[in-house]
Amino acid sequence: MRVLVTGGAGFIGSAVVRHLVLKKGHEVLTVDKLTYAGTQTSLAAVADHSNHRFLKADICDQRLITEAFETFRPDRVMHLAAESHVDRSITGARAFIETNVFGTFNMLECARCYWMSLEPKQRQVFRFLHVSTDEVYGSLSDQGLFTEQTAYDPSSPYSASKASSDHLAKAWARTYGLPVVVSNCSNNYGPYHFPEKLIPLVIINALEGRPLPVYGTGANVRDWLYVEDHARALDLIAERGLIGETYNVGGSNERRNIEVVKRICELMDKHRPQPSPHESLISFVADRPGHDTRYAIDATRLEKELGWKAVENFDSGIEKTVLWYLENEWWWNPLREGYSGGRLGLLDELAERTSAA
Repeated sequence: MRVLVTGGAGFIGSAVVRHLVLKKGHEVLTVDKLTYAGTQTSLAAVADHSNHRFLKADICDQRLITEAFETFRPDRVMHLAAESHVDRSITGARAFIETNVFGTFNMLECARCYWMSLEPKQRQVFRFLHVSTDEVYGSLSDQGLFTEQTAYDPSSPYSASKASSDHLAKAWARTYGLPVVVSNCSNNYGPYHFPEKLIPLVIINALEGRPLPVYGTGANVRDWLYVEDHARALDLIAERGLIGETYNVGGSNERRNIEVVKRICELMDKHRPQPSPHESLISFVADRPGHDTRYAIDATRLEKELGWKAVENFDSGIEKTVLWYLENEWWWNPLREGYSGGRLGLLDELAERTSAA
């Protein structure tokens, strides 16, 4: 099996690449632009593997993506390349529209042209998996779960751009017959997560004795999914998912943000004790604009139809994650130098930038 993975130097993408190459023995072409959040160090485990190739390319570049299809000739595309940080989308929405919307359009068109050129038997094998987020569904109240039938109601520029790309993917399946499958996942965590995201930010800040910022009162709820469980799910969906359908991937690990931060503090007290408990570093800051109250995924369809089940619960996964960051400063420290851990997505910053322009 030959698999083209976009965004494969990112957090989830690199987990997918490692899974496909090391556990499944597939031939993989990783395509990544290597923006701030993409680094080839996340692919160190497969860098010298005979089944892995890397191409630095922007998914918006029609010529390079066309060449990638024609030279690698994949049986499957797993499209994970995306701008993905909500805070960054608030102050820099253009990059999200360009990559997530136009980039997905370009991937679909290049894939369609390639697919049309295949022999009938190869065309039947080909699949295009578009990987998305539960944030396209908007916000939940205290009750209920997101299902594959939940109406889209995105709140941020990021989630709006991903909702747009989901609709494009489904349209290319319905209009052109391109064998597309879509997945929507809950919040991922685990090794190789860029330091600006909540869990790695709290771990590294705690290690350095810096404040641990919590938005609002920390009451917002997320459903946490260990990234390696997600990688297994995506492999299954790409292989056996029904064309034109959506599969939700969730860990069934709902936690309030403040609970997540406090659990990390407990683990830091256990593994890197300091004179004062790490919880004393918690600092409540102004909430994110348009902050969704709660996300929670119903993964019943994926579990029943494809036989997937998460291996890690939150307690096991979060301890593995904390230990990984403590043991792998070589990976995150160079990234930290480019991102100091400061607050992103402030409207005041956007107003200043706009007035200066």
